[in-house]
Amino acid sequence: MAVSRAMTERARKLRELLAHHAHLYYTLDKPEISDSAYDALYRELRSIEEKYPELRDTSSVTERVVGEALSFLKKVRHAVPQWSFNDAFSEEEIRAFDARVKKVLGGSAPTYDLELKIDGLKIVFTYEKGELVLAATRGDGVTGEDVTHNIRTIREIPEKLARPIDLIAEGEVYLTRSGFVKLNAHRQTQGESEFANPRNAAAGSIRQLDPKIAAARPLGAFFYDVARSSEHIPDTQSAELAYLKQLGLPVNPEHRHAASLEEIFSFWQKWQSETTRGKVDYQIDGIVLKVEKRSDQELLGYTGKAPRFAIAYKFPPEQVQTVVADITLQVGRTGKLTPVAHLRPVAVAGSVVARATLHNEDFIRGRDIRVGDTVILQKAGDVIPEIVCVVKEMRPKSAKEWHFPTHSALCGGDGSIERVPGEAAHRCRIAGSFEQQARKLIHFSGKHALDINGFGRETVKLLMEHDLIADFDDIFELTKDELLALDGFEETKATKLLAGIRAARKVPFDRLLIGLGISHVGEETAFLLAQHQNSFGAGLAALSKANEAELSRIDGIGPIIGKAVAEWFRDPNNHALLGRLKKYLKIEAVEAPKAGPLVGQTVVITGTLPTLSREEAEARVRHAGGKAANTVSKNTSFVVAGEAPGTKLVNARQLDVPIIDEDEFLKKLAVVE
Repeated sequence: MAVSRAMTERARKLRELLAHHAHLYYTLDKPEISDSAYDALYRELRSIEEKYPELRDTSSVTERVVGEALSFLKKVRHAVPQWSFNDAFSEEEIRAFDARVKKVLGGSAPTYDLELKIDGLKIVFTYEKGELVLAATRGDGVTGEDVTHNIRTIREIPEKLARPIDLIAEGEVYLTRSGFVKLNAHRQTQGESEFANPRNAAAGSIRQLDPKIAAARPLGAFFYDVARSSEHIPDTQSAELAYLKQLGLPVNPEHRHAASLEEIFSFWQKWQSETTRGKVDYQIDGIVLKVEKRSDQELLGYTGKAPRFAIAYKFPPEQVQTVVADITLQVGRTGKLTPVAHLRPVAVAGSVVARATLHNEDFIRGRDIRVGDTVILQKAGDVIPEIVCVVKEMRPKSAKEWHFPTHSALCGGDGSIERVPGEAAHRCRIAGSFEQQARKLIHFSGKHALDINGFGRETVKLLMEHDLIADFDDIFELTKDELLALDGFEETKATKLLAGIRAARKVPFDRLLIGLGISHVGEETAFLLAQHQNSFGAGLAALSKANEAELSRIDGIGPIIGKAVAEWFRDPNNHALLGRLKKYLKIEAVEAPKAGPLVGQTVVITGTLPTLSREEAEARVRHAGGKAANTVSKNTSFVVAGEAPGTKLVNARQLDVPIIDEDEFLKKLAVVE
């Protein structure tokens, strides 16, 4: 059968997309889509490759084990190749698997060992003469990461076996569900951001340099396979589990023998129940079927990435209800705009979810998603959720239909947006929108605004590239798990950045106004506006409602600035942004000094001062009760001049305004220094 060009292109795009998401999930521990979404794409690609064998590619995720070692951890080449499981999601797929097994075994009916699929991080353990010498992540199946220093902190994993043998065994490290709840509760009391979910918290604990982190977290482990032993390996999977237990290794007791498909389905049905899963202290996302006899396993063998004698029978994704509070846009490096749903926070599959990607305009229209709607949200395990459908019976009369805007502040320049011809995507008409938005975020977090320690240019761009931040409020939703999943972020750096973000939640009103990037609003103007409207609740509300005339009457503002401020607050996107920011920020009132050496005086700073920047000098003027002006006039009290002062110095001399240097300026401020 001839392969169409469209089908060839479809397969290529699926391979690229799956490779991207596999890298995020297995290598960075930072998935962007749900397990169910990935699995659906994977199944489609696999079906295409089965129908058109000529489209198969050895680099495809269907043909190889995915994952790679992080650069800052020592790489280890596995003595025994490592594999991942193929997945099944229905009884039909399990029956097909059973039929394939029977065919290879000559028609004889196999029996199976059924085990719980722990949602954790696979580890390969190496013991020599009974002593633990190496623990490594699976990686790409050939090369993993040496994480022995962290594994040694888990009390359940013995340093010595019951007998002095050589052994390579495989298992899963996980974070307990109860420990996850307590850990997040403790972090909340400490004012720290909560972890997203148990799986990523476990992976983030093991895949980093400092063993103190792993030691402080409630990690557990189960062993489930013997890859190599200096002793005879038992002849069945169930006996193999008993053998591991005899050696002193922890084995999950929740496994059973199955002689029929009905027993398999019964076991799966039992454990897919939330009631049953709630009885164990670890997160599971399915069961694993393994052909019982080791001789049968060897006969069945492996594909390029998975054993033919085993398969993961996964549970359906968890679904919950929540409400769409708003829909905003985020801009990518190419200028592509993606709509994002801001949700009423809801716990799903171990994570608190507050956002969901809406992909494009067609996705929103196809599901008829509106602001105010109650929606069904699904999320398998530890990944970004998706909106499945709208509960239209719950739709309020106030629900607003959302249309892709024609303009956005994210696009800079004229802010215009266009739909990409022949595609469902929208983009900014003017190139460089990503850089423009990055500059806005850098300004917002910079020294003269919120002053977030550790939030520099490269960090901002890295977070934007991974779709972790698009606007100011996204900064305050960052978690340590998200940061640790990024290349170059280790525990100390992530902790420092999150501490800086927490400190920035308390900000003077004028610094917030500076950070918002309102046209013509610098430090002096922000200070004047903050003094005029000096309380966050009523003050910000009053400022947002003030018209141009009211703002222009504020001393030192004038009509140009008044118009710019009024227009900024009238923009509905800015209004929505402030509403979101208000959830995170505690804004401090800015009071005009009632006393000080410069009360009633107007000061102009010009040129480069020996020790003070212009911004620092102007801040000291305001702190001393004075007004920092940009132009020299007859009302100027004095000018502070440094090197290369320019025309301001000439104007001061023409108007006989006193001119002093930095030393004299500091002497005037001595009262408040």
